[in-house]
Amino acid sequence: MLEFGTARAEPGEVDTGVLHAGETRDGSEFGLPVAVLNGAMEGDTLYVQAGSDGDELNGVGVVREVVRNLEPGEISGNILFVGILNYHGFQVAEHRNPVDSNKLNRTFPGDPDGSSSGRLAHLVYEKGVENADIGLDLHQGSTSRMIDEVRVRCGRGHRLHKECLELARAFGMEYILDQKGPEGQLARSAPDDGIPMVDPELGGAVGWDSKSINKGVRGVMNVLSRYGFLEEENPTPSEQYRAKGFDVVYANRGGLLDLSADLYDRVEEGDELFDVTDVFGEEKETVEATKDGVVWRTRRLPMVATGEYVMSVATGVEKL
Repeated sequence: MLEFGTARAEPGEVDTGVLHAGETRDGSEFGLPVAVLNGAMEGDTLYVQAGSDGDELNGVGVVREVVRNLEPGEISGNILFVGILNYHGFQVAEHRNPVDSNKLNRTFPGDPDGSSSGRLAHLVYEKGVENADIGLDLHQGSTSRMIDEVRVRCGRGHRLHKECLELARAFGMEYILDQKGPEGQLARSAPDDGIPMVDPELGGAVGWDSKSINKGVRGVMNVLSRYGFLEEENPTPSEQYRAKGFDVVYANRGGLLDLSADLYDRVEEGDELFDVTDVFGEEKETVEATKDGVVWRTRRLPMVATGEYVMSVATGVEKL
């Protein structure tokens, strides 16, 4: 029998339950929603988590669709799912954990005696991540608009960089960001313990995005096929591109935005990115690209103040 929290599954079964995580402010116990799939045949273990940022919901949608549609009898190996990690943030649709104001995906591998976020990170790291062979930490662009992509966060000099890049490619997105992540990110911490882990970023903005969720479901299925959990083949894109970093673009004037370049657009140095106008449409400034790249992310709202974020252009883009 395979156990993950209160979820228990014999070979060829799937079960859901909770991973007891502590108490809320009224003294009630709470747990993280988890699922375990015990494949009918022996094999490796995949760890999948979503919702470490409380307002990033597309990963939660991916987990829901994958768990209810997989057939355990067709699976070799095991899959451990955490449906929502940032329990407190999810309840109030906030990015950070409101109990300690921390960004939970900066606290891995966690601290069993630390603040709320550190304890949650330690719990899933000990019970789930450390029992896996590979892992996926599902995210999205929070309140920004963003392309669908996968992030390799261990750094190019890491001993598992090749394995993490292969996992990112197997997920099947057209674009990959290969840039060392901040300390405490799961996709940076897990490789230090010998576990290839990547960070799929499934679109952006607030709420559900069915197109990005569907891409995420396909991505998980691609990984299951590539790593022998499933026999069926799921082809990955014939062309994939890797970016090394970002050129972050801010507004110099306040007003309303008109984007001249949008998500996925390739731009060259000198190309127009956006205009800022006043509320009557009079142009106040035009901002151009300072580097060649791909429009990766943009702000969601059309109004900006001086120095406010507008756009990220991925740089150093190369075909893999």
